Amino acid sequence: MAVPDQREDGVNPEEFGSARVDAAALLDADLGDVDWFVPPAGAVLRTLDVPSGKLAAMALGNPDDPSVVLVPGATGSKEDFSLMMPELASAGYFTLSYDLAGQYQSAAAGPENLVPPRKHYDYRLFVDDFVAVLESTNTPAHVVAYSFAGIVAQLAYVERPELFRSLTLLSCPPETGQSFRGVSRIGGFSTWVNGRAGAALLIWGIRSGRAVHVPPRRQKFVDSRFRFTRRDSVRDIYTLMQNVPDVRQRLAEASLPKFVAVGEHDLWPLQLHRLFAQAIRARIGVYRGGHSPCETSPHQLSRDLLALYAKADEG
Repeated sequence: MAVPDQREDGVNPEEFGSARVDAAALLDADLGDVDWFVPPAGAVLRTLDVPSGKLAAMALGNPDDPSVVLVPGATGSKEDFSLMMPELASAGYFTLSYDLAGQYQSAAAGPENLVPPRKHYDYRLFVDDFVAVLESTNTPAHVVAYSFAGIVAQLAYVERPELFRSLTLLSCPPETGQSFRGVSRIGGFSTWVNGRAGAALLIWGIRSGRAVHVPPRRQKFVDSRFRFTRRDSVRDIYTLMQNVPDVRQRLAEASLPKFVAVGEHDLWPLQLHRLFAQAIRARIGVYRGGHSPCETSPHQLSRDLLALYAKADEG
């Protein structure tokens, strides 16, 4: 993979990723089939009160340390970061992850709990929940937002920049508006697929293994949490991802450290991620694997986050 020229500010935008073999790369190569039902040693399970209800969360580390808030995407859960949280906590960070409203163990959280109640999961619900979670930690916090949550984090940053110490967008949709249009296979017809059909297609792809092949114990965990995740939340999120707001200029103007992390075989072509990173003036790291570097390259991703955080904390 060719390394692009440095930007005018002297930063090589692709200095992170799987370009070298080191201890982190060797650990990732030796991961094997992880039991995702088992939380990291020392992790504390808790619930967080937010506008949409109660969210299931997992924390590891000293709450007085600088915070890293890790937010999973649609159909995901806090466990998606189980392999990263010990790495970050051992480096002196308090790590917190939670299930989005309507997802897995946060299935009871939803628009019906808002005041006044609403009918659908919308950006306002997810942003307000996220802000409430951030405010429960030692802010400003480092934020790692995965896939759909990357959109939510961008919107939250525009409204509450003082809560952020850095922003990492992990496998975040790189296009605004109808964000699925660049996805291989489904991009051509995604413009006319409604939320119900889109959610069904998304869930089928994940459960059947057609979207991405995963080890048996990972698939068992994924299948198990679908027993809890609300279909209406997935439906509404699919609809939201067909209407992604454009805040790229606001992010480009932001002085905080920004990082786009993505697998080399992500759902969206790498060129779109590179253009997105360039548009918001962010570093980019490309990791071996697909849409989930937090699962397949957790040590390398944690290594790069710690390097990013060291520079941010110096400032």
